[in-house]
Amino acid sequence: MLKYILLFLLLTSPIFGQDEAGKYKVVYKGEKGPGVGKNIVFIATDHEYRGEESLPAFARILAKRYGFTCTVIWALDEAGNILPGGSNVKGLEVLDKADLLVMFMRFAHFEDKEMQHIDNYIKRGGPIVAFRTSTHAFEIKNDPKWEHYSWDYNGAKTDWKDGFGEVVLGETWVSHYGTNHKQSSKIIIEKAQASHPIMTGVKDMWVQSGGYTAEPKGMVLARGQVLNGMTATSAPDPSKELLPVAWVKEYQVPGGMKGRSFTTTHGASEDILNDGFRRMAINAMFWGLGMEKAINAKNDIAFAGPYKPTTFNFSGYKANVKPADLAGFESLIMPGEIVKKKKK
Repeated sequence: MLKYILLFLLLTSPIFGQDEAGKYKVVYKGEKGPGVGKNIVFIATDHEYRGEESLPAFARILAKRYGFTCTVIWALDEAGNILPGGSNVKGLEVLDKADLLVMFMRFAHFEDKEMQHIDNYIKRGGPIVAFRTSTHAFEIKNDPKWEHYSWDYNGAKTDWKDGFGEVVLGETWVSHYGTNHKQSSKIIIEKAQASHPIMTGVKDMWVQSGGYTAEPKGMVLARGQVLNGMTATSAPDPSKELLPVAWVKEYQVPGGMKGRSFTTTHGASEDILNDGFRRMAINAMFWGLGMEKAINAKNDIAFAGPYKPTTFNFSGYKANVKPADLAGFESLIMPGEIVKKKKK
């Protein structure tokens, strides 16, 4: 009998992968509010803009202030530490019961099982809120099953030209429009959309990330004014026109149901320190969930727990941080020491 007990314990241990997905995520579970009973999944893996920090900050606000159950999933390195821009992700089966997907991704290539959960979610028309580099969330080469998700896809599936970003969000990667760390951005609400639920109570939006070139297929909610400096009072760059930086779209992939998406080309770690931008993003999550009636100009958007964002940078990030280090509402976002990524 003893040997059978030992065998059972061995087979169900994390070594055999039974609890592997748990290493990749943190769950923030709210207790009261309009979001009780609803599940939001956040996928964080971009190389530069510290989405691994901004997404758990949003997740904690939505859970603590409004009662949602928020699952944040990160890409990890071989040691189980958060690896910005990585593709080693596990546990996306949580999307099967998700009410909303929030993503901050760039050039990901997940394994087949994880991609299948994303594909299933999109085909059932699941709502999506997407930040910045998510317009080029996927770069999938030498994988015929999923290559149509790539940001620059131009293959036989003509309905998927330019991939996930173009088809689901309304725009793929084009180019920068404003120099990061030298030019910040003022976000100006479209007059015709000032009464849109996502813009409820939103004002004085200024973000530190530079702009993107975008001509989205969708309804534009706000445009970006590129500034010649890194303060909210910096003068506008007269050589730059106002381009879309926030929009909504109804999407439907071949063989799938209709869904709604919200996209903003901003959302870097320090961008969300701005109350106006943070409120717009949180309103967008309620809108994605079809909970427009819960949007109020006085909704609490305060951070839940300490948020001390790392300045976004392509090579520097907080290293040796495991998802478990961000558990609970009082853990620091983000612990660790800034290191430089190793060049391949």
